Amino acid sequence: MATGTFDIIHPGHGYYLEESKKLGGEAAKLVVVIARDATVRSKKRVPVVNEKQRLEVVKMMKPVDEAYLGSTTDMFKIVEKIKPDIISIGPDQSFDLDKLRGELKKRNLNSEVIKVEGYKKSDLDSSCKIIKKIKKMEFDEKIFKTC
Repeated sequence: MATGTFDIIHPGHGYYLEESKKLGGEAAKLVVVIARDATVRSKKRVPVVNEKQRLEVVKMMKPVDEAYLGSTTDMFKIVEKIKPDIISIGPDQSFDLDKLRGELKKRNLNSEVIKVEGYKKSDLDSSCKIIKKIKKMEFDEKIFKTC
């Protein structure tokens, strides 16, 4: 299981999902949980793309076998339902892994928690970088004429 916001899809997302799927071996099935809009807003960020569209795009990504929207009240509900063998944490996600493991254990969930190492480096390797670049671009009729 991999989780995230997946707001503006970029190469880092692809890398994270490919690496997550590899963790389970050749026969692995990758389930992705998409953060709900309300959850993203609670972390002081407004998603550019709404949750239904983010879910639709993630479902189309090659490494993904299944994708679901997470819960707005309890992030462990979907984990309890799916019972993944492994939960992968992205390199830029700031989960306290020991707390996460403790909560899983408390709920009798035996999922292994693994942080994906490495990152797909590029000029625009995060949604925030993409948004900042758009904000900095001067209005140019040639660029925006077709939009």
